[in-house]
Amino acid sequence: MSIRLIAKDLYRLQQEAARWERELAAAPAERREELADRLRRVRAERDRLRAALDGQKQTSR
Repeated sequence: MSIRLIAKDLYRLQQEAARWERELAAAPAERREELADRLRRVRAERDRLRAALDGQKQTSR
């Protein structure tokens, strides 16, 4: 996967994580667990892509 595609996906996941954080902060107590789980998954995927992008940058130098 090219650096550009990884960077685009990373940006999308950063925006999605910010959206879930806002939604979680405003959510009623009965939805918090579900939203926290979604946020955890998005953050994990974001972190995985960030690591992949860092790895791509390292190897292309």
